[in-house]
Amino acid sequence: MKAPLYVRPLSSAEREKIEAGLRSYDAFTLRRSQILLASSREQRPSAIARHLGCATQTVRNAIHAFEQEGLGCLTRESSRPKTVQAEFDQAKCEALRAIFHQNPWTFGKPTSLWTLGLAAAVCFERGLTEKQVSIETIRLALKRVGVGWQRAKHWITSPDPKYRREKNGATR
Repeated sequence: MKAPLYVRPLSSAEREKIEAGLRSYDAFTLRRSQILLASSREQRPSAIARHLGCATQTVRNAIHAFEQEGLGCLTRESSRPKTVQAEFDQAKCEALRAIFHQNPWTFGKPTSLWTLGLAAAVCFERGLTEKQVSIETIRLALKRVGVGWQRAKHWITSPDPKYRREKNGATR
């Protein structure tokens, strides 16, 4: 059985700073302070979580953050990604456009109509992307090559020889 997870013994300066966090207007700082003080009293993470109404993993995360960062863990960091890189460069955008000019049946899909989700799956299967991307990523990639998704629906055609005749007959 694993030993319970507690914070290391607090110095008097650390204890004062954490207790000051109990009077903070920021809910993140308040919650972290409550967790750290309860852990310094050797309460188990599950008991702390039950008392504060949060997940046990939240308590463990706070304890680990304190061990790594010290008092710096009392302030919330930005949730913004550290780096932002476009999943599709210009060459990949053109390859995506070329995929849309083919029928989904070509890629083993059971439909003849493209959707953004289907395009994301095909891009991943063909190795165009390293991971499954969102439909918004596909939409933005198409936008970069000057194709709006509404417009894309109009230039996608069926390989069925009767398609054009049926389409013209339906629109008369």
